[in-house]
Amino acid sequence: MATALHTSSLTSLPLLARGKVRDNYAVGDDRILMVASDRISAFDVIMGEPIPGKGVLLTQMALFWFKKLGHICPNHLTGDAPESVVRADEVPQVTGRAMLVKRLQPIPIEAVVRGYLAGSGWQEYQASQSVCGVPLPKGLHNASRLPESIFTPAAKAAMGEHDENITFEQTVERIGAPLAEKIRTISIALYETARDVAAAKGIIIADTKFEFGLDPNGNLVLMDEVLTPDSSRYWPSDSYQVGLNPPSYDKQFLRDWLETAQVQGKPWSKSPPAPHLPEDVIAQTSAKYQEAWDRLKD
Repeated sequence: MATALHTSSLTSLPLLARGKVRDNYAVGDDRILMVASDRISAFDVIMGEPIPGKGVLLTQMALFWFKKLGHICPNHLTGDAPESVVRADEVPQVTGRAMLVKRLQPIPIEAVVRGYLAGSGWQEYQASQSVCGVPLPKGLHNASRLPESIFTPAAKAAMGEHDENITFEQTVERIGAPLAEKIRTISIALYETARDVAAAKGIIIADTKFEFGLDPNGNLVLMDEVLTPDSSRYWPSDSYQVGLNPPSYDKQFLRDWLETAQVQGKPWSKSPPAPHLPEDVIAQTSAKYQEAWDRLKD
């Protein structure tokens, strides 16, 4: 395993922004180098310790899905090698974990698609028999498959804050009806295509979120990461059971550990600083991500 990369330090390109996982650098005026670090966040707090190999795995998984879904919507990949835009001594920081992409005008909406009832959706259903304003039938349970996939958008929040679930009508108010309807249609098509690909590999994709941007000609383009365990809920189909929280191929293991973690003898407040991650938690979190990719790529 190569040395883990918590934070990239490229000096040959201007740094645009550091997200929870990705460091974005400007390449001229029309391209961005997205470097997926090995950082991991939970409860919107970035952990101090990286998960070795996570950035490479996320990048390879995103590239896998961009290729599978290219017939539905164009994506932001340029096709150029990330190694071609950095100095020779910086190549190890980008190999396998970076994407060279087109610079777009981001649309400030998280395009969330749910095929199963889980997480906050399950909690909302119990209170209102709906999710983000979408009414659902009676009698559904935790982890139930929905009669049809639903689009439940969220408004993108500032770094460190929670995205806000909004209704489709609120989405229309923010970006206009034609664009909102196009994003809804394409997002559901992307999800259902990926859901069927994953199902053949023994994986259930319960829900996911997409991000889109507009190119200079106003064309809608799929961007950022796509269908990784950081942006999607992955369940192994062989242990799936309606009514129970399925084990997942994502950072749920880390979240569960953090619920019991202590900082200075007190339960962690879910605000910085994060608890120190023990080696076994790092290893088991890494194994969850790796297992998802191993199943998918076979």
